[in-house]
Amino acid sequence: MKSIFLRETTMRNLFLITLMLGIFLSAPVSAGEGHDDEDHGHEETAGGHDEHGEEGVVEMDAAQREANGIVTAPVERRSLSEEIIAPGEVTINVYRSSQITPRITAQIVSRHARLGDHVKKGQSVVTLSSVEMAEAQGGLLQADVEWRRVKKLGRKVVSEKRYIAAQVERQQAYARVRAYGMTTAQIDALLKRGDASKATGEFKLLAGQDGVVISDDFIVGEVVQPGRVLFEISDESLLWVEAQLSPADVARIAVGAPARVRRDGGQAWLPGRVVQVHHRLNEVTRTQSVRIEVENRNDDLHPGQFVEAAVQTGSSEPVVAAPESAVILMRGSPTVFKVEGDELHPEVVETGVTRGGWTEIRSGLPVGEEIVVQGVFVLKSLLLKSEMGEGHAH
Repeated sequence: MKSIFLRETTMRNLFLITLMLGIFLSAPVSAGEGHDDEDHGHEETAGGHDEHGEEGVVEMDAAQREANGIVTAPVERRSLSEEIIAPGEVTINVYRSSQITPRITAQIVSRHARLGDHVKKGQSVVTLSSVEMAEAQGGLLQADVEWRRVKKLGRKVVSEKRYIAAQVERQQAYARVRAYGMTTAQIDALLKRGDASKATGEFKLLAGQDGVVISDDFIVGEVVQPGRVLFEISDESLLWVEAQLSPADVARIAVGAPARVRRDGGQAWLPGRVVQVHHRLNEVTRTQSVRIEVENRNDDLHPGQFVEAAVQTGSSEPVVAAPESAVILMRGSPTVFKVEGDELHPEVVETGVTRGGWTEIRSGLPVGEEIVVQGVFVLKSLLLKSEMGEGHAH
C-alpha cells in the first residue's frame, strides 16, 4: 500500500510540474502577440507614431481648421527688423483728452454721466447753480430788452450815444454769461423765452469731445471753485505708451519707427509707432522716454498698465522666416506643423534669431511651404492627448 501511495503522489507532482512549465513557456508567445496588436494600433491612430517611429499627424479638413482657429500661410523670405525691448507704461493720449471744469463758484445740482460712461460731444454731463450766473442771466435779459427797444426805435429817434450804449451793454452781458459757462444754445434759449423768472443761475456743462469718462471725483451738492476738475474724458481708442530706454538706444530710434506693445505677461502684440522722443532724462533712472502711439480699439490696454515695448531700429538681409507664433517646442526641439492636404505634420526645424514677431528658419523648411501660423498649441495638445491614450493602451 505504501509503494502504491508513493507512486500516485509522484505522478501527481509530475503532472503539476508539467502544467506549470506549460504556462511559463506559453507566456512569451502572448506577450509577442500583445506587441503585434499594439503596433497595429499605432498605425491606425492619428497623432501617434507610425511603423517607422516618426511623429504622428493630425488630420483636419478646412472646415475643422476654421472651427479650431487653425490658420495656415506659406513660408516666405523677409527682412527681420532689429528691435530694442524696453519696459513701458500706458498713459492717456492727452491730445485726445479733455477736462470739464466750472469757471465760477457753483454748487453741483445733478450729474448726468458716471465713471466709465461713453459720452458724445455736446452731451450734458453735470448741472450747476451759481449766484454769479443768476446775476449775469438777469443782467443779460434786461440788457437784451433795452437793446431790442432801442434798435426798434432806430437811430433817427434815439441819440447815437444811447444806441451805442444799449448795443455795447447787451454785448457785454452776453459775453459775461458765455464766459461763466453757458453755451450759445443755452443763452439763445434763455433769450427766446425772455422770462426773468428763468434767470435761476442754473446751467449745464457739456462734454467737449467723444470719449470715456475716466474721472468724476465730486459729490452732488458740493460747492466747487473755478478750475475744479469735475470730469476727465479721453478717447482711449488711441493710447500712448511711454517706453524707458537708455540715451544710447534712443539715439538709434527715429520718430515714425514701427513698434509693438504687449501687456506684462501677455502673448499678443499690438502694433504702434514712435510719435515723440522726450529730450529730458528721468532724474532717478537716468533713462530717456520714447512715446509710442498704439491703437486700442478692442480696449486691450488701460492707462496705468505696465507693458513691454519693442521698437524697431533697423532691418537685416532677407532670410527664410516664419511667424513667431508658428514655432513651438516639442520634445525640446523647435517644431512647426506642415500642411499636406488634410494632414498636419510636425516638423523639427533649426531656428535663428527672432525679431519683430518673425523667427528665422535656418533649415528644415523651404520657401513656399504651407505651415500652421496660428493655433499650433491646439495641435500640440491633440498630439499629447493621443500619446497619453497610447500609454494607457500599454
